[in-house]
Order: sequence, then structure tokens, then C-alpha cells
Amino acid sequence: MKKEPLKIIFFISLISFFTACNSVKRIADDEHLLIENTVIINGDKDKSEFINNLLYQKPNSKIPLLGTPLRLHIYNLARPNLDSLLKANLYSEEKKNNWLENFLSKKQLDKYIASRVGFNQWLKNTGEAPVIVSEEKTKRSVSRLNAYHINNGWFDVDTNYEINKKDNKRATITYKVETGVPFKIDSISERITSPVIDSLYGKIKKSSLIQSGDQYRTAIFNNERDRISTELRNSGLFHFNQEYVSFEMDTIGNDKKVDVALQIQDRAIRTPDSIRREPFQIYTIKDVNIITDYTFENRGKPFQDSIIYDNYKLLSYNKMRYRPKALTDAVFITPGRIFRDIDRTRTYRYINDLRTFKYPNIDYYENSDYTLTDTIRLTPLKKFSLGFSAEASQSNIQRVGFALNPSLQIRNVFRGAETFQISAIGSIGSSKDKNNENDPFFDINEVGLDLKLTIPRLFSPVNTEKIIPKYMSPSTRIGLAATSQTNIGLDKQTFTGTFNYNWFPNKKITNRLDLFNIQYVRNLNIENYFRIYESSYNILNQVAKDVNYINEDTDLLIPNETSEFLQYVLNNPRPAEVNDDQLIVVNTIDERKQRLTENNLILSSSFSLINDERTNLFDDDFSIFRVKLELAGNLLATTSSLLGLEKDQDGRYELFNVAYSQYVKTELDYIKHFDLGKKNILAMRSFLGIAIPYENSTNIPFSKSFFAGGPNDNRAWSAYNLGPGSSETLNEFNEANLKLALSVEQRFNIFADLNGALFIDAGNIWNVLDDVENDNARFSDFGSLKDIAIGSGFGLRYDFGFFVFRFDVGFKTYDPSYQDENRWFNDYNFGNAVYNIGINYPF
Repeated sequence: MKKEPLKIIFFISLISFFTACNSVKRIADDEHLLIENTVIINGDKDKSEFINNLLYQKPNSKIPLLGTPLRLHIYNLARPNLDSLLKANLYSEEKKNNWLENFLSKKQLDKYIASRVGFNQWLKNTGEAPVIVSEEKTKRSVSRLNAYHINNGWFDVDTNYEINKKDNKRATITYKVETGVPFKIDSISERITSPVIDSLYGKIKKSSLIQSGDQYRTAIFNNERDRISTELRNSGLFHFNQEYVSFEMDTIGNDKKVDVALQIQDRAIRTPDSIRREPFQIYTIKDVNIITDYTFENRGKPFQDSIIYDNYKLLSYNKMRYRPKALTDAVFITPGRIFRDIDRTRTYRYINDLRTFKYPNIDYYENSDYTLTDTIRLTPLKKFSLGFSAEASQSNIQRVGFALNPSLQIRNVFRGAETFQISAIGSIGSSKDKNNENDPFFDINEVGLDLKLTIPRLFSPVNTEKIIPKYMSPSTRIGLAATSQTNIGLDKQTFTGTFNYNWFPNKKITNRLDLFNIQYVRNLNIENYFRIYESSYNILNQVAKDVNYINEDTDLLIPNETSEFLQYVLNNPRPAEVNDDQLIVVNTIDERKQRLTENNLILSSSFSLINDERTNLFDDDFSIFRVKLELAGNLLATTSSLLGLEKDQDGRYELFNVAYSQYVKTELDYIKHFDLGKKNILAMRSFLGIAIPYENSTNIPFSKSFFAGGPNDNRAWSAYNLGPGSSETLNEFNEANLKLALSVEQRFNIFADLNGALFIDAGNIWNVLDDVENDNARFSDFGSLKDIAIGSGFGLRYDFGFFVFRFDVGFKTYDPSYQDENRWFNDYNFGNAVYNIGINYPF
């Protein structure tokens, strides 16, 4: 408690410092600091970010909530012309200069001056110069306000301004805008002289963005020009562009209406002496030449190999290395069809996605009969690419570890532009808690091999072109992987195999179909369970002491005595000295041990869809929706009797002596960002996931279950430490098969590349429709929603450009583990806070 007054004094002093800082200390007597802009439109104050951005001058930025112009204060700490002042001060007196040079030396003195000047410049760069009121810039703002309103139909707009200068060197500017009545579009007519365009425009006219009765907006006319140009260039008009489209406006009269005349000119053909105009003609593709091994050095050499396939001509300076169909499938420009600009765009994208060639060069050559010859020049990447990485690490389970990750990528492995990648991992480490004192120093090891084959089309016995056309860039990926770990947890061997399809219906949507995904996990060292999950061991050990199974001064030995005690308590009938609560605790520990130590065999299929509305990396107003549906074990369940599979003691079918998992799992994830302006962003995320076991399974494998907490989830709890439900978090890894999560985060700029955030995270995990019997962990009905945990906190983010470093502090605001007590703000302090470090934003 004695430290609290010091904290309060420090906080008050900090506020007093920034309050006392004189914002106008660098303002000349005849200048004024701009502290506020006010825009009044038709008598109402407008606070929109868009209108504010039209102004050439804005007040210095302030810290949200506090309202302090921090960057201005930092700038004011710098001394103007410090370099000159230092030199004038140090060298003005000969005795002083000689004394300093004798004390520091000439070189040290120069370094001292340079450091002072450098720090002074850093203050200027980090800070923000005071915004001085400029009447010239104010007039430019008026012109911009007028231009904006005129471009949006208020042709009679009138704007004036008033600068209110105060005696304390501060000033405000008020802009008053009177828009008048907006003009609306009345009649729309066309002037088209080329018969071809007249016919084509009649087909696309119904989709026009310009409609009679709408308010005039210049942007709509620009968009309509782009739309017409795109439609016509995709209809065979090779020489067409948006410069041929123009609009004439007629506002004669005082009825606030605009008559619009669309004009599309004939093609302009330029000669050295003149320009003549001719009607546009539709062009068709005559020939498509594909040069498969173009390089600058090969230019001009004769071709050694050529193939004509499906009307395409494939040319090679050396022996042809590709199957023709693999290349023609990537080309959308088709001989005999009309010219379409979108075909070239799709060809660029598809060939680039092959990752076999450098970015292609596509050129059209005009023939005399209104036809085009297309030449596609492909420059192959190297067939073999080697990769290698190494790392050293330290963690809570090992003193030191070293890992090597070599990889080999082979392109065009089957002459169909396929990519085959072989990657491996090998690591060794020294554990902190050795299982055996006789183990060598490097007693931890892991080896693994991963094989991936990417085929740039759907690998299928049936033709899928009508269902998933090639413009969706379909691909097939086949993978096999195996890893083996020793002295890491339960010492696992893992084998996985995948076969999936990927395709992109448009720029926003990504689809993935896992036709099958097989995973086999084998635990080699089950006896090590209670050494890993120490919380379970400590609880079990205490129960053994409470029922006098062992003495107070002894502990259960692992693994023999722990296994014997589990059998002792769970024996039917149970021992008399074991009460109901103790039985429930031991039963829960045994259920968890059985589930986490059993081998897993998962054969699943899944479909996932991602709809990403972001237009670019800098878009701050967008939404992302993800959905995934996964089914496991159904194929094996259908064929179990045909395969002659036998059942284990629990009545579950086994394959290779492992009971296969059977469940249905779905996930829904929605993210929404709102751009509030001035680098303020409101980000929200909601997540719902559920996995239901049935028939051959009574629970969900650990690798397929959900967990809560961590830097990208509920940040008031560390990963795996929240839930399930209202149960106390006694286990090292808490997981369940139902998850609900909600997050809201307000992001704002502090100064320069340093940003801040305030957040609220809510959610939890529960067990539902499985074999867990703990009522506190189960989701029984909507009343269980009272167990949703709530965390809140703040964070700092520093934007390095290519990534964001994130630091968040989360406080337990509502903790459901307080079952019979008040759950609000019990641990709301820095001592019980969770500190998260992450890269990039959590959502």
C-alpha cells in the first residue's frame, strides 16, 4: 500500500508535465497555432472524416482520450538551429574552447556536438511541427470543398471561411458551406457512329451506372467509362480504350436537372501527317504461339522443336520439356475466338500460379484482315531449388536445441508443370528434466520427412471443366509426411497423408476440398504421462494421501504406483475410504489420461470457404468470413463389416489395432474492420466451433479439439488455461469440443509508427455430447453461457512495415472458475495479468 501514493504522485506529475508544456513556445508573435477546424454545411456541423480530409490544414494530432498533442510537445523539446548555437557558444570564447579541447580532445568534442545535434534532429523527426494558420491554405481548402460538392451535384455551392485569432497565439477556422439544391440526371441519349459499337452497347446498356433521377456524381461517370471500355475490350474491340468515351452535360434552364449525352467516337488512326477516324472492327485470334524456353540469349536463334496441339503452336529453342496440354490449359487466349482482354489477364495469373516460369510476356501482333497473332514468351525457372535453414532454441523443456531443415523443390517433375517438394527436419536437444540419469546430454531428438506434389489442375478421372472452369485456377495437392519424436512428451510417431483440391471462383473467394486426410498418431512412451501432466499427478498424489493410500511424507511412484492407485479407486465396488468428490476427481483424471495416451487414427474429408473482402493490404474497412465442415470416420464405418474389422473391449471398430475416430466438426469465423478515420480502427471477431463424436467415438482427438486463451484468443488467459466451462484450470492443457469466442478491439495511433489498442475478449470452451461427466465443464443449455469468460486490457503495436510487433496486457474481468463467488474483477490487477507478445494483429 505504501507504493500507491508514489504511483499517484508519478501519474499526477506526468499529467502536469504535458499540461504545463507550452504548445506555442515555437510560434512567432505574428503567427497563430491552429487548434480547431469547424465545417458547417447548411447550418449543421459536419464531423465526418471525409470532409475533414479535404482541408489542407489540420490541428496537430492528439492522443485519443487524453487529448494531448504529444508529438507537438516532443517537437517543441528540440532547439531550433542547435548546431549553430552550440558552435557559437563553444567557440565564442577562446579560453573556454581551449579548456574543452584539452579536457575532451578535439575529436571527442566534435562527437559530443554531433550527438547533441543528432538527438535534437530525432526529436524533430519523431515530433510534429506546429500547424501555423495560413490564409492561403485556407482558401485552397475552400476551393477543395467547392470542388467536392460540385462533383457531387451541388453546382450552386457557396463556401466562405472565418479565422478566429485569439490573444494566446491560438486560432480556429470555421468553414461555412451552403450547398443549394442538388442537380439530378434527367434525359440520357447516345451518339455512337460505329455500327459494331452501337450493336454491342445495346447489349450492355441495361447495366449502365447512370440512371435518370439519380443525383449527379462525377465519380459515377468515370466508373461508367471504365465499365463500357472493359465490356467492349472483352467483346473483340482490340483498339478500344476509355478515351473514346465521353459525356456532354446540358444544364440549361433552372430546373436543377442535367441532360446527359453519351458519345463514343470512331477509332483514331494516327499517321505522320494527320489523324483519320474509322469505325471500330471486331478482331479475332488467328494464331497463338507459345515459346516455352525464351531467354534474352536465345532471342533471334532458330527453334529446334515445335508442336502443334489443339490449334496452338508450341516452340522451343531446345528439346521440348513440357507436355503440350499442361501449357495450353494455362492459356485462355484461344485461336478462332474473338479478342478478349480478360483472357490475357487470366493467362498472366494462371501461368504465374504454376510457379514454373518467370512472369510471362504476352504480345499481340495485328494482321491485315482484322485478326491477331498472339505470342507468349515463357522463361522457365530453374528445375531444382535447394533450401536450407538452421536454428538454435531454448524452451521450458530443453536447455538447448538445434534444428536443421533442408528442402529440395523440383519443377516440371512429370512434364506437366507439376512441383514436387521434399523437406526434412532433424533436431536434437538437451532436456531440463531427464527421465533417466544415464541418458546422454542430447537426449531429445526429432526426425521427419515431408513430401508434397502440386498439380496445376484437378487431378480427377472425370472432366471437371464445367463444374470448376480453369479460370478459377484449380490445383491438386498430394502430401505425405512422417515424424518421430523421442523424449518429447509421450514420444510420438505421426504419419499423415493428404489429397486436396483448391480453386478460386473470384478474387475474394478461396475454396478448398480435402478429399481425404489421413492421420495416424502413435504414442511410444505412455508411462511418461504423469511426468508431463504434473497438475494431474499432484492432484492424484494428494488424493492418495487423503485416503491414506500412501504416507504424508511419500509420493506415488511413476508409473507403477500411479496406475495401481487409479485401479484401486476405480475398482467396483469402490473403497470405503474414497468419498464421492474424490471418486469424481480420480475418474476425471483417468478419463483424460486414457484419451490423451490412446493412439489416434483419423480419416476425414472437409470443405472450407474463405470470403475475403479486402481490396489491398492497406484496406482498413473490410470483412472476412471463413467456414469449414469436416467429417471423419464415415468411410471406415460404412466398410467396416466388408473389411472384417474387429471391435475392441469398448465396442469400437479397430483398424491396425487402433479405434478410428468418427465425428462431425464445423467452424464459423467472421472478422469485421471499421475504418473510423484518423488511423482509428474498430476490429471485431466472432468464432463458433463444435465437434460432435458419434458411433465409433465418444470423444474428439486432442489434435481436433478446441482450446481457449493465448495472444490470438482471450488474452486475459494464457493458451490452454481457460475452461472448460466453469471448471478450475488445473490441467496444463485444457481443451473441449465446443468453443465460442467474441473480441472487440479499438486501434488508434499514438504517434508515428507506434499504435495503441483497447480490447475486450469474451468466450470459453465446453464439453458437449461426449463422454466427459464433469458438470462444470459441460454445456447443458443456454444457461451455460453464464460461464463465458471476459478479459479486457490494452496493448501497444509497433509497425515495422513488413510486420507488426505486438504487446498486449490482459486482465481477468469476469472469471467463471469462481463458481460460488462473485466472478467480477477478482484478479483484476497487474500481478494476475497475462502479458502477450505476438507478431501482427490477432485478427
